[in-house]
Amino acid sequence: MKALIFAAGLGTRLRPITDTMPKALVPVGGKPLLEHVATKLIAAGYDELVINVHHFAEQIREYVAARNNWGVQVAFSDETDLLRETGGGIRHAAPLLAGSEPFLVHNVDILSNFDPTWFWAQHYAGDLATILVSERETQRYFLFDDDNRLVGWINRATGEVRSPWPGIDPDQCKCLAFSGIHLIDPAILPLMQDWPEKFPIVDFYLAVCRTHTVRAAVQPGLELHDVGKLSQLDCIIPE
Repeated sequence: MKALIFAAGLGTRLRPITDTMPKALVPVGGKPLLEHVATKLIAAGYDELVINVHHFAEQIREYVAARNNWGVQVAFSDETDLLRETGGGIRHAAPLLAGSEPFLVHNVDILSNFDPTWFWAQHYAGDLATILVSERETQRYFLFDDDNRLVGWINRATGEVRSPWPGIDPDQCKCLAFSGIHLIDPAILPLMQDWPEKFPIVDFYLAVCRTHTVRAAVQPGLELHDVGKLSQLDCIIPE
């Protein structure tokens, strides 16, 4: 089982800590964010990890090597030449992710009680991706129909709505917040080949959701912390 951990971000909201270390190695609860995410996935059976790196990349490589790769296969998707955002990061890592089974994508700064085994069971054969979402309050939401298929996106603060279906009514849709965790069929990789080096995965999902199924999964009792600010470093880690 393969998983891509997004660890390349600059962590600007965690400065000054990230002036000297990558966001992935910022400690929360006595352990770096990367340690929390990697060991959780490995405990769930993921034995091939791909970690994308950019900011202080060598520190991440050294940290993983010092832990003997946690006893699993680890590869690095090197983005030191260009930070490619989420969609571009998946596209760049394609040679390491290709295969016959879905691969998981997990942001390094998301700590949660996410259940990887449960999530795997929510993925329908033939779907392009399954997105872990929740009903938490935020400004930006994905929009889903009654079958939990992605149909659009809304920014509640600005009123902007994006969808391949013109005139879509957000009030007739399920508005759910993205968790930064998704399970993706490798069939997605050829679809990305004509996209630029740098692009957000949200843009990609909205572009393809009319012709390919991108589906929501809502884990009951999901607790999630997006550790992106200094004030969140003292969060209680969900179990």
